[in-house]
Amino acid sequence: MTASTNIVWHESEVTKAERQRAKGHKSAVLWFTGLSASGKSTISVALETVLHQKSIHTYRLDGDNVRFGLNKNLGFSPEDRTENIRRIGEVSKLMIDAGLLTLTAFISPYREDRGQVRELLEPGEFIEVYVKASLESCEERDPKGLYKKARSGEIKGFTGIDAPYEEPENPEIVIDTDQLDVKGAVNLILDYLSDNGYI
Repeated sequence: MTASTNIVWHESEVTKAERQRAKGHKSAVLWFTGLSASGKSTISVALETVLHQKSIHTYRLDGDNVRFGLNKNLGFSPEDRTENIRRIGEVSKLMIDAGLLTLTAFISPYREDRGQVRELLEPGEFIEVYVKASLESCEERDPKGLYKKARSGEIKGFTGIDAPYEEPENPEIVIDTDQLDVKGAVNLILDYLSDNGYI
């Protein structure tokens, strides 16, 4: 439900389909989800680079980056996490309407939140990419030192330590970063996009 009143949707004369035709590929969101340090951002950056080289129009939304601007008023409570994902879902919908292949890298720990984004979009526009890694591997990598801080009690409500992560039940793509390197992950996603007619 919207709190705004006296508003009317104003249609554009240029459709999403026309924007996609102009760009030469479909638009959708590749929704990277997984524990902190699972490899979401690293893989999405590498994938975007390859897609750009192939003249695919992309934009990448990263969890930390978005909290510097659009979502800087949100913390990490369950309610704020849900609002964080809701906003990114709406931004992703705009990006898809613009004809872009959008890459998002967010822990997005709750199935319901990810499901609401899927429902917001048209069939085939939400590609859930589960970047799977064991908690032990993520703690070992710990590039930002966040697990160490969470274990010491310096950070509260940290996903995988004292806050839950709900694994996707039926993701379109699963990338096990305990087994697959970045190049292998990128190739796996490229194959999916090609096989399913996105690019």
